[in-house]
Amino acid sequence: MSSSIVLFSRTALMAAAVVVAGNAAAATISLKFGQPSQPDPNRGPYADAPHQFTLALEKLLPGQFKIKVYPNRQLGDEKEMLEQVRFGTLDMDITTNAVVANVESSLLANDLPFLYPDAPTAHRVLDGPIGQSMLSRLESKNLIGLAFFEGGFRHMMNNARPVITPADVKGVKYRVMQNPVFIGMFNSLGGNAIPMAFGDLFTALRQGTVDGMELPITAGFAVKANEVTKYLSLTSHTYSALVMTVSKRAFNKLDKDRQQAFRKAALMANKVQRANNAKREAAALDGLKKRGMTVNPVKDLAEFRTMVTPVYDQFRERIGSELLDSLLAAVKK
Repeated sequence: MSSSIVLFSRTALMAAAVVVAGNAAAATISLKFGQPSQPDPNRGPYADAPHQFTLALEKLLPGQFKIKVYPNRQLGDEKEMLEQVRFGTLDMDITTNAVVANVESSLLANDLPFLYPDAPTAHRVLDGPIGQSMLSRLESKNLIGLAFFEGGFRHMMNNARPVITPADVKGVKYRVMQNPVFIGMFNSLGGNAIPMAFGDLFTALRQGTVDGMELPITAGFAVKANEVTKYLSLTSHTYSALVMTVSKRAFNKLDKDRQQAFRKAALMANKVQRANNAKREAAALDGLKKRGMTVNPVKDLAEFRTMVTPVYDQFRERIGSELLDSLLAAVKK
C-alpha cells in the first residue's frame, strides 16, 4: 500500500507540474517598447511601427503578448533607448538606421548618399538576403533585428537658398545626425555639416547656429519645419530606414515558435507601415506647401552622385567590401 501511495503521489506531482507549465506557457507576456516620436500612429512612421507590429503579433499569437509603448522619448533619446535594449532593461524599440549604424557598422551602407533610387528598390533589398544579413549582425551586439521599417527619403531644408545643383549646398551650415556618413556627405557637397542632437536643432535654427537641416517630409511637417526654414528641396539624398530591434535577452526567453512569430509579425507590419507612410508623405508635402514653404525639385541627381563618390570609398572598409559590392549590384537590378 505504501508503494502505491508513493506512486500515486509522484503521478499527481507530475500532472500538477504539467498544469503549471501549461499555465506558464499560456500566461500573457508583457513587453516594454520605446519609440522617440509622438504617440499617434496616424501621424508618423515611428508611432505606426509598434502599432502595426502589435496588431500583426496579435493575429499570429492571440492574447499571448501585451506590448506597452513609451512614446516621446520618455525612456531617453534613440541612442539611449538602443543601449537599454542592448542591456536588456528595455525589451524593444524602433530606431533610425543611422543610430543603429553607430553600433553595427555594416548598417552604414543604408545611409550612403543617393544609394537607393526609389522606395520599392529599398524595400526589395532590405527585406531580402542583404538586409537580413545586416540584421543578423546585430545579434553580436545583444540585439535582435526584426525588420526594416520606413522613415522616408530625407530632403534638404534651409534658410539660405533652394538646392537645385550641388553648388547650392556650398557654404550652408546643415545640422546632421551624429553619424559619420551624414557628416561626410554634406562636407563632400561643400556644405558645413554640424552634428547635433535633434532636441537642440530648433534653437540652433532660430539663433542662426545652423542654416538648415535634412529630414523626411513627414518629420518636417510634424515638427513644423516651415516655421524655422524657408526652402524644401526634394533631394532624396538618403532613404531613412527604421530598425525594429528586440533585446537578445528578452528574445532568448521565447520558444522557437514565438521567435519565428516575432520575425513574421515584423515583416507583416512593415508592409502596412510603409504603405501608410507613402500616403502620409504625400499629405505632408501638400501641407508644407500650404503653410508657405517653397518646394523645388532637384535639377540633376547624377551630378550630386558624382560629388559624393568619395564617401563610398571612405566607408567601404567599415561597411565591408563584399557587402557594399553586393548592395551596389542589388540596387541596379
